[in-house]
Amino acid sequence: MLYLEDFSVGQTFVSREHAVDAAAITAFAAAFDPQPFHLDDAAARGTLFGGLAASGWHTGAMVMRLMVETVPVAGGIIGSGLDELKWPHPVRPGDQLHVVAEVIEVRPSKSRPDQGWVKLRATTFNQAGTVVMVIQPNLIVPRKPGETA
Repeated sequence: MLYLEDFSVGQTFVSREHAVDAAAITAFAAAFDPQPFHLDDAAARGTLFGGLAASGWHTGAMVMRLMVETVPVAGGIIGSGLDELKWPHPVRPGDQLHVVAEVIEVRPSKSRPDQGWVKLRATTFNQAGTVVMVIQPNLIVPRKPGETA
């Protein structure tokens, strides 16, 4: 598990690949984002997407899974907010996603000596190297026991 002291600016984490299929896209959409371009390929062809596309929130959920596996923060990944969230290209059935997360800031808390913040910039790519999601979360990260300021 990683503590605040284990992070440094410029450090990168690269996830495994995650396969996306049409059944997962439509199942997520049916439960959480029931729009035609997420539910039915034929209906989606007449939309901005031009075919079936994963919900941005589904993409975010897949990215979260990859981040939890790849950046093992002690106590779990706990966010205190986002500085950026964008989906520049849609995720399609057959895509293979992977995340590259770079540490862009590490700072101890002034008011809570047992923790600090790590700011990441996590970029998600498909198999062609196209960016499909960018997120910049601020994580609350515990300090190592006995390492308080």
